[in-house]
Amino acid sequence: MAIPISIENLLDEHVVEYARIELKEGWNPEPILHTLCAFANDIDNWGGGYIVIGVAEQDGRPMRPVKGLAPDSLDGIQKSLLALCHKIRPFYAPVCEPVMYHGAHLLLIWAPGGYDRPYRAPVDCQGKASAAVCYVRRFSSTVRASDSETNELIELAGRAPFDDRANLQASLADLRLGYIEEYLRTVGSSLADGAATRPIEALADDLRIVGGPPEARRPLNVGLMMFNEEPEDFFRCARIEVVVIPDPTGEGMTERTFTGPLDRQLSDALAYIRNSVIAERIFKIAGDERAVRVFNYPYAAVEEALSNAVYHKSYQIPEPITVRVEAERMVITSCPGPDRSISDDDLRELHLVSSRYRNRRIGDFLKELRLVEGRNTGVPTMVKALAANGSNPPRFETDADRTYFSTVLEISDAFVGKSAMEVGPGTNEYGGGKPRRTMGQLKQAVLDILPDEGMSQREIARALGYRSVSQQLRMAIGELAKEGLVGYPVSGESPKGKLRRL
Repeated sequence: MAIPISIENLLDEHVVEYARIELKEGWNPEPILHTLCAFANDIDNWGGGYIVIGVAEQDGRPMRPVKGLAPDSLDGIQKSLLALCHKIRPFYAPVCEPVMYHGAHLLLIWAPGGYDRPYRAPVDCQGKASAAVCYVRRFSSTVRASDSETNELIELAGRAPFDDRANLQASLADLRLGYIEEYLRTVGSSLADGAATRPIEALADDLRIVGGPPEARRPLNVGLMMFNEEPEDFFRCARIEVVVIPDPTGEGMTERTFTGPLDRQLSDALAYIRNSVIAERIFKIAGDERAVRVFNYPYAAVEEALSNAVYHKSYQIPEPITVRVEAERMVITSCPGPDRSISDDDLRELHLVSSRYRNRRIGDFLKELRLVEGRNTGVPTMVKALAANGSNPPRFETDADRTYFSTVLEISDAFVGKSAMEVGPGTNEYGGGKPRRTMGQLKQAVLDILPDEGMSQREIARALGYRSVSQQLRMAIGELAKEGLVGYPVSGESPKGKLRRL
């Protein structure tokens, strides 16, 4: 049985967080046994981890050059590993594969999170009467579980993540070989060669996307989400909707829906936003040959926000992921809200470090495809991209019941008062841009241009140099109305719909 990730991706490309990789220079049974137990317990729902035997470590990173193992030792180590696994209770069997890496022989062990936690292993693997305890991962170390952690594992026993559960309404025929083969080639897996000629059940078993007893094998939910052309057949509203609303009246609104395997709908939605929503302006600097390039929304920030929405959405909730592009902001929303371990203060301070992953297997697949960042690094990447563009930091919004989670990206000030649709997606515009008015300045400007016969909001916007009614302009008009300075005609008066000074 092969492993669905190449050793090169594991050690060189940083596809998997180093906290999920254990490097061993040689065969050392006891710590390997304890680490297998910890990965099987998977207390943080990371998706288990990997043990690489034959690679020494230094500060948690592989030492170069890699020494490897003696070729004639590989068979004996695998037999010893099997005997070692029988010491774990309940029995747990990882996936093991000899691999070549830069001319060195290594043994790669994949230890996904188990279904029957809590798992226990003897403290002394040589002692016949040694006590068996639970082990867990803390950062990049394997440690004995505390009493509270052991109790937590017991509570988690019946709570396998939704994406890692067998779907009793589906069959193996619902998995598409073409999608699986494309994925394996993309991530550089050794399974890709010969995939087209292997039985789908064997291939799915290698990817750990099937479950259930031998007589009733069923695809896991993650398999249907990643390798079925219509996940919505099994998970209502498993799609992304992008709505562009350049005018609050709805004029010119466009809506696109993206379906299919999760990685494909994410890639397609991002491509649409990049080509149809994101715009660029170029500002010449007086006396300098250089130019400053500014985007209405930096693509890297949008990519992180939407990828996080796909990663963290609950596919048990029949609500789509929505991307709403308004005149002055983009709002990306998914359901439900963040884990309770993230406080309201954390949201305000942009410190989203969760102690639980909602979709551990979806995360693994998307990371290997390089569609999401590693553990808890998406928000810093988003903040950095916005800062480099001169944009405001993102805002994160939810409600008291944590029923939804929205990432709000404000349009760059260089585009305020000028819709991104007016500039033109993918085009350049030269010029200095208008300075953004303060609320007081905008209110006075509205009063200054209002004629006696009144004007509609759209006419006001155009008179002020805007193509559409911005959110700031609506707020300014609202404040003027509360102050009794402007208003609309009462019923029966004329002209209808015209704002006028009072």
